[in-house]
Amino acid sequence: MNRCGPVRLTDLARTVGITQGTASTLTDALVREGLIERFADESDRRVTLLQTTATGRRQAETWASAYTAAAYELFSILSGKEQLALTELLQRLADSIDG
Repeated sequence: MNRCGPVRLTDLARTVGITQGTASTLTDALVREGLIERFADESDRRVTLLQTTATGRRQAETWASAYTAAAYELFSILSGKEQLALTELLQRLADSIDG
């Protein structure tokens, strides 16, 4: 949501790999925390869209920075050649899962 803009709950649930009910429960909590907001789709009032708030965007950036720093620290023990080999192996695994 932070990168792609407003999204439907059903699309979010499918992308993340959770049920719509679970996504709805999580969404309720994020709305209460002021991290996301709901609003009606102007082209179809039956559809509710979700988007991050300014607070949510700042929090997402904080989390992303912390994640990047942790990943950097974790993989820094590997040489550049080892990191490349690991990346290639992980890509092969991902490709085999995707089909």
